[in-house]
Amino acid sequence: MACNASKTHLLRSIAKRGYATCPRLVGDTSAINVNVLENKLVVATADASVPVARVSIVLRAGSRNEAYDTQGASHMLRLAGLMSTQRSSAFAIQRNIQQVGGTLTTWGDREIVGYTVETTADNVETGLRYMQDLLQPAFKPWEIKDNAKTLHNQLDAVTTEERAIELVHKAAFRRGLGNSIYMPRFQLGKLSPESLLHYVASTFSAGSAAVVGVGVENNLLSGFAQNLSFPSGGGSAAQSSSSYYGGDARKDTAGHRAVVAVAGEGGAASNQKEALAFAILSQAVGAGAATKRGKAAGAFGEAVNCAGGDAPISFRALNRSYSDAGLFGFVAAADGKDIGKAVDFLVRALKAGSISDKDVARGKALLKARTIAKYSSDGGLIKVIGRQAALNRTVLEADALVAAIDGISLQQVQAAAKKVASSKLSVGAIGHLANVPYASELA
Repeated sequence: MACNASKTHLLRSIAKRGYATCPRLVGDTSAINVNVLENKLVVATADASVPVARVSIVLRAGSRNEAYDTQGASHMLRLAGLMSTQRSSAFAIQRNIQQVGGTLTTWGDREIVGYTVETTADNVETGLRYMQDLLQPAFKPWEIKDNAKTLHNQLDAVTTEERAIELVHKAAFRRGLGNSIYMPRFQLGKLSPESLLHYVASTFSAGSAAVVGVGVENNLLSGFAQNLSFPSGGGSAAQSSSSYYGGDARKDTAGHRAVVAVAGEGGAASNQKEALAFAILSQAVGAGAATKRGKAAGAFGEAVNCAGGDAPISFRALNRSYSDAGLFGFVAAADGKDIGKAVDFLVRALKAGSISDKDVARGKALLKARTIAKYSSDGGLIKVIGRQAALNRTVLEADALVAAIDGISLQQVQAAAKKVASSKLSVGAIGHLANVPYASELA
């Protein structure tokens, strides 16, 4: 079937533009162009730092949309890049994209699923030809079975820290945002093609999706996006809101190590000032050492120094902002006999509810540096603008976001610290948990 991109002659000019236009300097940030098409699809584009075109289709089909019986569906959508669609076989997709030196990757989180094609600028139409097919997955039974080993390998590769973070989400939100981004093992082999296609039909729609590009001009990508065909049923399911509850989710395993994630209620992305205040707070209290084998500054670093003695304890701040809710706390890992004391001291720092102006200034500087680093990298930029475009229907440029960070006051960061200090805590823990306290013991 002919590519929708070929219905307009505009995309054929990409080959000419790819060699005629000077890319932006590496490390520099790009202006971002955003527009909403007649079909309600958001299109956002930015210049590239190298002559490589990246295009992503981002859909609000993350794990928060799963029901109990469809847990793991979003994980299967990330695997769908390796499977056939209703228009092309898996072999045709992989062979033709690789033939022009391109790659197809999938990514996602609790709210979104994204498909990204990377090619040289003069071969972008080949990538788009097969990218549009991903909106019409087939989920053939034999391909689902053939990818079972890949699914097992991906689950085995999940680190204990990631598993602790998944558990603290479960404890905090129970359903919705509490759903894991990974397929639960009890669901392996349980999702039928029909249930997966129903999930696609209920989450894939132009009104809840975005097409973003780096190294592709906006009017060219708009011509492609305008002709995209979404499944019938087009996002019929409304996204349910997630409430914060708090509690415990624990997993005892063999060994002597323990990883514990503790969090309270954080800031929602819909409240930009509060979300930025929590982002600054996470850097201020200690998001981890800035250098290899270095010591982390901030309240969390001081707490670990007081608790640990000579015991090796690793930790970092945990901050997650979703469209309507958030989590803020820490993740710590240590020997089972040392973890209890480390968690106790870290919770004291979390519950202090105060932050100094010097820590806030350091937090702002660190957050701005990380923000600019994401915006100046083509690979980071495509995900940043993709997530914003799909969830917010607009995109903030780097300068605007840095200015917004500068505009957050000490009082706003202190208010964020007080919010989490007064919140009911959630605990997600895995490993040797004999000395790991329960949430009720940390209040």
